[in-house]
Amino acid sequence: MTDVAGRDPEAVSKFVESFAAQLVEAGMQRMPARVFAALLSSDSGTLTSAELGEQLQVSAAAVSGAVRYLAQQHMVAREREPGSRRERYRVHSNQWYEALTNREAVLKRWEGALREGVTSLGADTPAGRRMAETLAFFEFVDGEIAAMMERWRVHRDRVFGAS
Repeated sequence: MTDVAGRDPEAVSKFVESFAAQLVEAGMQRMPARVFAALLSSDSGTLTSAELGEQLQVSAAAVSGAVRYLAQQHMVAREREPGSRRERYRVHSNQWYEALTNREAVLKRWEGALREGVTSLGADTPAGRRMAETLAFFEFVDGEIAAMMERWRVHRDRVFGAS
């Protein structure tokens, strides 16, 4: 049996569960991982709550919680269907870029907290030096992410055309 695109629904389901398991292993919660994998594997990149529930065999409440988490992580967006109260959930075409660049705000907050830690603990104490090294690491990572994301934009445009 195949779907309208000629794919085997069982093979698609296996992919969704397999990729979701990889995301869970990397630290994502199970239901958001399944919803994200389902959205990512849909041709349109959009599905309704009902479609997600049917595909994943889960309740509307489970889908709602997962989408809320994914939206907070900037990995999906909610959209209203024109003339309807129904929402569709869309995976960003550049979801990895969005998710990673939104981590920059977290890094900035950590850097601020670590600066406070260095000051509070004293830069010349063992704990203060450890905080200073951790701060230097996050400042380094922050700069590398910004440079890497710029290289990604150039690479993406070269490989997939300007967006």
